[in-house]
Amino acid sequence: MKLSDNYDVRDLGNLELLARQVVEGFIIGLHKSPFHGFSVEFAEHRLYNPGEDTRNIDWKVYARTDRLFTKRFEEETNLRCQIVIDASSSMYFPEVTKTSKDYINKLRFSALSAAALMNLLQRQRDAFGLSVFDEDVRIHTHCKSSTSHYRLLLTYLDQIINNPERNRATSAAKALHQIADSIHKRSMVIIFSDMFEETEDTEQLFAAMQHLKHNKHEVVLFHVVDKSKEVNFEFENRPYIFIDMESGEKVRLQSNQVREYYIEQMAKFKEELKFKCLQYRIDFVEADINEGFRNVLQSFLVKRSKMRA
Repeated sequence: MKLSDNYDVRDLGNLELLARQVVEGFIIGLHKSPFHGFSVEFAEHRLYNPGEDTRNIDWKVYARTDRLFTKRFEEETNLRCQIVIDASSSMYFPEVTKTSKDYINKLRFSALSAAALMNLLQRQRDAFGLSVFDEDVRIHTHCKSSTSHYRLLLTYLDQIINNPERNRATSAAKALHQIADSIHKRSMVIIFSDMFEETEDTEQLFAAMQHLKHNKHEVVLFHVVDKSKEVNFEFENRPYIFIDMESGEKVRLQSNQVREYYIEQMAKFKEELKFKCLQYRIDFVEADINEGFRNVLQSFLVKRSKMRA
């Protein structure tokens, strides 16, 4: 399967190479878009403001772009970013096997998005860490910016891609509380999750996200979904056996028997997510696994620019 960004993800064996291709393609695209200000110079420069000291103007950049930029110093560019991935069984939907037609699922999309973000962060000399959870926090690293750290995190991402397990439930609320307690410096926290929590009490989940905000972190939630199947319920009108990947529970039914009710309930679920994120000043971004990575990277850069302002 190829995503709309035209990256062939049938072979995720070289996550580092794929992440670099995604980022380089994205940066090239920025030069041709209204977001030109987020060009390759965004890591080291900012626009010159009249009245500032002219000693820091980069005249070489001015010669190339006809725009005045001043050089940024290390303390200006420092950002700490904790990337959090939900690795519960529901994130492995749709199931990917050697014989399946699909090569991307929610977990693979999240892992490659995370790898691309880490590549971008490293280019900007920012520090990044990784947290992976299901019922518990399975992986948690502190933020660093070194190449060896980046490659270590890629091995963790590779492990979760290649070791899918059914019947692994989610306890996002507990995990996010643990992660909030372990991040001691103000950071950007980026969460990749379908938010399919095992509890029906979403207040617990958002209390955990509010915990992150209370600790002065900026939070971005990428709501990872297969929109065609999980939101629009685009199944042929024939009998199916639907299996809950986290509990193993099976339901046999004809798709049109539940389509209208399912779509209505999913719409309510999404609206509640959006409302709660707005209430707690958390950035909500829908991330459809069939729409590529551009929205993920662009949302990150917009958030980063706001944090610098």
